[in-house]
Amino acid sequence: MTPTPRPLVVKTTSGTDRPEAANQAFTVAAAAVAAGAEVSLWLTGESAWFALPGRAAGLVLEHATPLPELLDLLLAEGRVTVCTQCAARRGITAQDVLPGVRVAGAAVFVEETLRPDAQALVY
Repeated sequence: MTPTPRPLVVKTTSGTDRPEAANQAFTVAAAAVAAGAEVSLWLTGESAWFALPGRAAGLVLEHATPLPELLDLLLAEGRVTVCTQCAARRGITAQDVLPGVRVAGAAVFVEETLRPDAQALVY
């Protein structure tokens, strides 16, 4: 029997300012979901904009799966969170974000990353 993959927490601070780093975070998170892992993707810094409807389509990267497709998979099979402070600095409220995106802060991030066997990656 194959062991269950450990939980994965992926945090990205990159938005359209660093498209490759942002896409890598989403791609790794989506690949982990496909592998059966419990995945939590955190959108911080400039990536907070991807929590808004239509904003993921603004990241276009050659030879990469379109960000909206990756985001849809993560919303359906994982957990997507936008940082409370990052959202507030950008005027983003819980009412503004896509259905399924939660707004949460550092305490929740720390709780997720300190879970037994959790693996955290930052892009």
